Amino acid sequence: MRFVPSTDTVPPSLNRFLLPYERHVISVREHPARLIPPSLAVLAGLAFAGWLTSSVTHGNSTALLVIWGAWGVLVLWAVTRVAEWWVHYFAVTSQRLMVASGLLVRKVNMIPLNKVTDVEFRRTQTGRLLGYGEFEVLAPGMGDKLRNIRFLPYPEQLYLEVCGLMFKEEVSD
Repeated sequence: MRFVPSTDTVPPSLNRFLLPYERHVISVREHPARLIPPSLAVLAGLAFAGWLTSSVTHGNSTALLVIWGAWGVLVLWAVTRVAEWWVHYFAVTSQRLMVASGLLVRKVNMIPLNKVTDVEFRRTQTGRLLGYGEFEVLAPGMGDKLRNIRFLPYPEQLYLEVCGLMFKEEVSD
């Protein structure tokens, strides 16, 4: 049984980068586990700001403004992380692997499937528990831009899709 999300629709942010002869196979956002560190930072900051407010400020309005202003900056940072997560996609097409990211400056990194020599699949214990994995893509002369693709949901199914495209079965007449 496969749990890969529907491939019927291509996100508009990816559709403009597909070539006319290219078939969209699958595209996924990073796993929501990517948002755990910013969420924990906001919660810890809230607890710390609350503790400072009750035990240190003693009604000092300047100190209150600094403490809650700092927490507001932390919340703003976390919101930008969520917005970046929202527009970050890993896509597999019939011709290439792509990573599209960037909120203000859109970046699309890709590697043709025929250039890929190896795809290593990894899952840590945390990844198994939460349901994400990581790919390490190797190709001759490739830089680090698309080498490690982390926080992939449905990693086994994605791995099978990529391998299926890399090693197409030859059909004889």
